[in-house]
Amino acid sequence: MLDNLTQRLSRVIKTVRGEARLTEANIQDALREVRMALLEADVALPVVRDFIASVKEKALGQDVIGSLTPGQALIGVVHRELTGLMGGANVALDLAVVPPAIILMAGLQGSGKTTTSGKLAKFLIESQKKKPLLVSCDVYRPAAIEQLKMVAQQAGADFFGSDPSQKPLDIARAALEHARTHYNDVLIVDTAGRLAIDEAMMREIAELHAFLKPAETLFVVDSMQGQDAVNVAKAFNDTLPLTGVVLTKLDGDARGGAALSVRHVTGKPIKFAGVGEKLTGLEAFHPERMASRILGMGDVLSLVEEAQKSIDVDEAKKFADKMKKGKGFDLEDFRQQIGQMKKMGGMSALIDKLPAQFAQAAASSDVGDQQIRRLEGIICSMTPLERAKPDLIKASRKRRIAAGAGVQVQEVNRLLKQFDQMRTMMKTMQKGGLARMMRGMKGMMPGMR
Repeated sequence: MLDNLTQRLSRVIKTVRGEARLTEANIQDALREVRMALLEADVALPVVRDFIASVKEKALGQDVIGSLTPGQALIGVVHRELTGLMGGANVALDLAVVPPAIILMAGLQGSGKTTTSGKLAKFLIESQKKKPLLVSCDVYRPAAIEQLKMVAQQAGADFFGSDPSQKPLDIARAALEHARTHYNDVLIVDTAGRLAIDEAMMREIAELHAFLKPAETLFVVDSMQGQDAVNVAKAFNDTLPLTGVVLTKLDGDARGGAALSVRHVTGKPIKFAGVGEKLTGLEAFHPERMASRILGMGDVLSLVEEAQKSIDVDEAKKFADKMKKGKGFDLEDFRQQIGQMKKMGGMSALIDKLPAQFAQAAASSDVGDQQIRRLEGIICSMTPLERAKPDLIKASRKRRIAAGAGVQVQEVNRLLKQFDQMRTMMKTMQKGGLARMMRGMKGMMPGMR
C-alpha cells in the first residue's frame, strides 16, 4: 500500500542539494515531484492543491541547519504537513457515556463494515476489557446477519439475533434493550450498505442515528476505492454527524489516496486502519506513524507495540533462562521463534513497518511468508530427538524429513545451515560479543550481506 508514493517521495531528497536555504527556485522541482506522487496515488485534486500550497508556504525561507541536507529539510516539512493532513494525532474512541455505549457503523456495501465490526469488538475485548454486543440491521443483503453472527463468535463477542423480515429500527430497539439487561457496555450496530449512495439508505441510517444517539458514528471506507471514496465520504458526512473514519484494506495494492483525502474532506479523524483479513487486523491510526511509513522512514513504534501484544512473555522468559544457563539453542527453539513471528502477522507485516532501506533488503531476500512456512514444515517433520540434537541429522534422516515436508533434500540442508549460523550467533551473544554477533548475522538468512 502506498509503495509508489513512498518511492516517488524518496526521490525528492535527491533533487534538492547543497543549498543553505530553501527557496522557491530550489524546491520547485521537488514540489512538482511531490504533486505528481500524490496525484498518482489517487489523492483528490483539491487536497493536493491545498497540501502543496501549505508545504511551499512552510518551506520557503527555512534555514538548512546542522547536518541536514536541503532535501532532508524539505522532507521534514512534508512529513509535518502529511501528518497534519491525516489528522495530526491519534484520536481514540470516546465511550465515556452511560452504558451501553453505542457505535454505529456506516458505509457502502463491500467496504468491509461487517468484518470491521467484528475486528472492533475483538479490539475492545482485548485492549479495553469491554463486553460488546454485535447486532446487524442489514435486512437486505443475503446472509448479512449470519455473517455477523460468525464474525462475533470468532471475536468472542456477544451477538443479538435478528431476522430479515424485521424493520431495522425494531431490531435496533430490541438490541439496545438486550444490551441494557445483559450488562453489555458496548453495542456495535452494523447497518445496511448499498453499491452506491441512494436516498432510501441515507434516510434509514439517519433514522437509526436519531433513535440510537450513538457515542461513535464510524464511517467505514475502502482504501482501494480511489477518487470515489471522497464523494462517498462527503455524502455520509452531510447526512450523519460522523465522529470518525475507519480505513479498510490498507494492506492492499491500490494507490491509497483515500487515506489522505477522506480526513481532509470530512474533517473527521481517521481512528482505525484495517490490515489483513484476520480479526486481529485492526490498528489504531497514528497520522505521524503513517506519514513516516509513506516517506520510507518505517513505523518502528507500531512494530514494538505489535511485538508486545503478540509475543508470549512466559515463552520468552523460558528462552532467556535457557540461554543464560548455557543450554544449547536447538531446532525446537528455532520453531518457536518462527511461531512468534507468525503471531506478529508474518514477514510481510514486519517488512511493511521497517524503514525503506531495511524493508528493501528484507524484501529482496527470499525470506517471505512462504519460505517461513516451509521452514516450519521441515522442522515439524523431525522427531523430538532430532530437534533437540540437530547433529544427529545425516543423509538418511534428511531424506526422510524432506519426504515428510514435501521438499527437496537441499531445502533441509539450507535450513540446517541457517540454524547452524543462528546457533553460532546465540553462542556469541552468551559471551557478550555484540560486534561478533553482527558479523555472525551476515548470511544467516538468504539475501543478507
